[in-house]
Amino acid sequence: MPQIVAIRARGIGKSFAEVVALDGVDLDICPGQIHGLIGPNGAGKTTLLGLVLGLAAPDSGSIEILGRPSSRSALPEGVAGFVDGPGLYPSLTARGNLAAVARLGGLDATRIDEALHEVGLTDVANDKVRGFSLGMRQRLGLGAALLARPSVLVLDEPANGLDPAGARHVHRVLTRLAADGTAVLMSSHRMDDLAALCDEVTILVGGRLVFTGPVGKLAAETDALEYRIRTSDTGWARRLADEASDVAMLDDTDPLHRHDDALRVRATVPALDALVARLAASGVAIRELAPVVSPLEAAFLALTDGTSA
Repeated sequence: MPQIVAIRARGIGKSFAEVVALDGVDLDICPGQIHGLIGPNGAGKTTLLGLVLGLAAPDSGSIEILGRPSSRSALPEGVAGFVDGPGLYPSLTARGNLAAVARLGGLDATRIDEALHEVGLTDVANDKVRGFSLGMRQRLGLGAALLARPSVLVLDEPANGLDPAGARHVHRVLTRLAADGTAVLMSSHRMDDLAALCDEVTILVGGRLVFTGPVGKLAAETDALEYRIRTSDTGWARRLADEASDVAMLDDTDPLHRHDDALRVRATVPALDALVARLAASGVAIRELAPVVSPLEAAFLALTDGTSA
């Protein structure tokens, strides 16, 4: 028996007056998968998330959730999330907001304290939301979504405004949900979050799909990356890098990119491996080797001509 796809979109088109927000977008997300949605500003990410949540109807194409057609009037049960930030009542407390969500949605109110604990807001459960930071509001919105025990969770920039502790809470929650079979569709401009969390990513540019597939495949399609190398002998390392025809030395005098005595080079993985071998053979110890831009971010920039996410 074939597995039900949690989210399936085919030929999705959506326009606002003369602006084409989405143009023939296809998407498949399986249960238990965390799928990242990436694109420059105005690429159509929030529009697509809103369509999946039933906040609007596509002009063309179809969306199925858990094998059932989805529309504004018939969104299947088990779908939760938010776009453009969670809708909250500033004059209510965190617990009061979740109680209101439970009442309006016919959800289990006995899970409110559990949801607050999961998103790390137990200590401020009785504080009014008007005093919350952006990151705390994001976490409360996620807590509201958890009340529905979602099979499909849709999140628009859930890491927006989060401090490191808040980000860890959100990562743990999303990882646990996926392990329990929830399909998570999330947009983010934070490539580190996507690389750490996502099984697959979809890139939109100008409303069109330019890539969809595993994160590893996307990163592997990048020809060359920039690396920072710090060694025990900067002068000798620079000479060896200069002599390598397949390694490009970058300007490391720019104060925005200077890292102590580190070198900056652009190279493919095989070329970098060869340089490392030459350094080792010359007795030069490598003390740091790291990409200046992550493989995922480099691939994104290449596919979008450097347009910011």
